[in-house]
Amino acid sequence: NLGPTSQKLNDAIKERIAAYRTKNGLAADAEVPADAVTASGSGLDPHISMKNAELQTARVAKARNFSIEKVKELITASTAKPDLGILGDTGVNVLKLNLALDTLK
Repeated sequence: NLGPTSQKLNDAIKERIAAYRTKNGLAADAEVPADAVTASGSGLDPHISMKNAELQTARVAKARNFSIEKVKELITASTAKPDLGILGDTGVNVLKLNLALDTLK
């Protein structure tokens, strides 16, 4: 359990940010969503932020040999809205998205 003052954690996050930018073809100074470089306590959270999904769309489309528009459509279909419209954040259910992508093969 590394805390916010941990140099080891800060170094790991810096490495993850650089790797995320490289993997997704982003500029060296591009903003990276926090959920892209950190993990939930359990490591099992099936949702990612909309921004994280949007930044990965081109890479996923290329890897899956789909159009960017098709991947965006599936992201929208796999997006969970806040409960009662106000509780929680909008998030993309990655498991649901990956199953939808697999179905289209």
